Amino acid sequence: MIIDTKGDIRSTVIGPTGVEYRRLANEVMQKALTQANLESGDVLSVTATGYGRISVPFADQEITELSCHAKGVLSLFPEATTIIDIGGQDAKGLKIKDGRLVNFVMNDRCAAGTGRFLEILCSTLGLALDDLGELSAMSTRGIKISNICTIFAQQEIISCLSEGVLLPDIVAGIHEAIANRVSRMVRKIKVESPVVFTGGVARNSGMIIALKKYLRVEILVPENPIITGAIGAAILGRDMFLGGGRNDKVTSSPLSIK
Repeated sequence: MIIDTKGDIRSTVIGPTGVEYRRLANEVMQKALTQANLESGDVLSVTATGYGRISVPFADQEITELSCHAKGVLSLFPEATTIIDIGGQDAKGLKIKDGRLVNFVMNDRCAAGTGRFLEILCSTLGLALDDLGELSAMSTRGIKISNICTIFAQQEIISCLSEGVLLPDIVAGIHEAIANRVSRMVRKIKVESPVVFTGGVARNSGMIIALKKYLRVEILVPENPIITGAIGAAILGRDMFLGGGRNDKVTSSPLSIK
């Protein structure tokens, strides 16, 4: 993502991370520059965040994804006090007080409760991720998925299919299983409204409904919930650069690799 010093987004590139972070970082930078009609010499500062941040060879600074998510969400929802982020690799809850990150919890030891969990179960069901929200809305009797472990959950779903359980009810049960796990995790930091839901899983309407049910609060979702970490990295990188007294250029290129 590239922003200018006013905070306006000039370009955004979204794609799969893959395994070759260094090569990807260069490809993403070039795509972002082309989209913004800029040259590399126009760039003031590059900020890397996410799991691949140490592998961005041209980054001027690396900032943890927790700080970047908090900053990005607060730029969109200044009133936010709780952030729930469910991405492909982890699920986390962030506690905000007086505009600052004060506490967090994270599940990063297994796929349960993450986007990867949904991807694997979608493969089992022969579905696309984009189908889940619409399907779960058709459910009349969501089943209970008792196993959150990916392997056992797959076996349980296959058993449900063999018993003739309807697909919408299975999908609704998957959403509820994840929402139950995530809600129990984030309650450790005391959930308070307004709650902002980010990450790729936040595009799933079924997950939004399931989280509302378990948390019993209204949930806000950014227009593009995938890029909040990148927005935060961009703003933090811009502020660090301009804080040094150099503001003779008008563009900043913070880069988020996840």
